[in-house]
Amino acid sequence: MREINAALITEVVKKLCIEANCHLSSDLKERICDFRNNEPWPQAKEILDRIIENYEIADEKNQPVCQDTGVACVFLKIGQDVHVCGDITDAVNEGVRQGYDEGYLRKSVVRDPLDRVNTGDNTPAMLYFEIVPGDKLEITVAPKGFGSENMSRIAMLRPSDGLEGVKNFVVKTVEEAGPNPCPPIVVGVGVGGTFDKAAYLAKKALLRPVDERNEDPFYANLEQELLDKINSLGIGPQGFGGKTTALAVNIEKFPTHIAGLPVAVNINCHVTRHRTEVL
Repeated sequence: MREINAALITEVVKKLCIEANCHLSSDLKERICDFRNNEPWPQAKEILDRIIENYEIADEKNQPVCQDTGVACVFLKIGQDVHVCGDITDAVNEGVRQGYDEGYLRKSVVRDPLDRVNTGDNTPAMLYFEIVPGDKLEITVAPKGFGSENMSRIAMLRPSDGLEGVKNFVVKTVEEAGPNPCPPIVVGVGVGGTFDKAAYLAKKALLRPVDERNEDPFYANLEQELLDKINSLGIGPQGFGGKTTALAVNIEKFPTHIAGLPVAVNINCHVTRHRTEVL
């Protein structure tokens, strides 16, 4: 049994909160540049140029790439041979508290969804635990802004709706979102499981690099087909038209009940932030 002190988790979460908010991943930058070079609409190309300029300034000055530094979604893959010395939830929240303070990141979390009083430190984090084999602890911090989160949807389709029903729901969700999630977007899709599992899968799908397709050829082809359909909508960067509405569609699937076909769509803007460290 390997022991990890909770204080180390706090330090790592603090660092990841700042890094994720200030530096986009290389796969995302490359995808934005690729779409910019293949965008025929001049206004769309100009907006993509400004997006590139923005993340370059954020890199250089170590400043947030977006003013909405999001709610801290923290994914923890805990090896079954790991023992955390201390309270892991408290450790993560303390890391978020310190990271958002020291990084001068906007605090956006309210203590109650109805009384709307700000907690003042961006806690609590949204925690997702997964027990895996081994003696490692993998921590991923994925700040999630709500311009895009608000555009996400879930549907309990009937099995008879089939593949076409899934396609139509995903494309309709993006079409109705329009410019609100600050396109170009990354689309996470969860298919199967239960009501809550599908939503989790959709959010987890956003952690996958945008240049990495589903391991199952069927779903890899479906990802490409949906990306093509979405980019044919003409919404374009920031909603001003063009063929760059989405940078990627990532699908995650799970077995489900014979009577159900849950589908969730979790939209993210081009600032699809996440940073991972393994302890």
